[in-house]
Amino acid sequence: QVQLVESGGGLVQAGGSLRLSCAASGRTFSNYAMGWFRQAPGKAREFVAAISWSGGSTYYADFVKGRFTIARDNAKNTVYLQMNTLKPEDTAVYYCAARGGTYAYMAADRYNYWGQGTQVTVSS
Repeated sequence: QVQLVESGGGLVQAGGSLRLSCAASGRTFSNYAMGWFRQAPGKAREFVAAISWSGGSTYYADFVKGRFTIARDNAKNTVYLQMNTLKPEDTAVYYCAARGGTYAYMAADRYNYWGQGTQVTVSS
């Protein structure tokens, strides 16, 4: 079992920045690829970014490329999502997810463990 706890969400004005953190516990963090997903009210959960277990490979949804950066610190058992130039359409609950293995995927059903989510609200 892996437990994931997100933090860092909040209210920010358009154009601002936030950094989300996801702290993992329970198993060897470096054995897991990690992903960030989000879900806005009335919409399906969607992929945001993912990172391989070594951090050597990263993947982004087109709508966040150039604005968001995913990173991990295996010594701290934490994955981060740096979000810059935020837009009102980025408003959603952001979820951290983990899957055992080297490779990260964009499909939510590839991930075995999920955090409880953290709310991000971007005002216009």
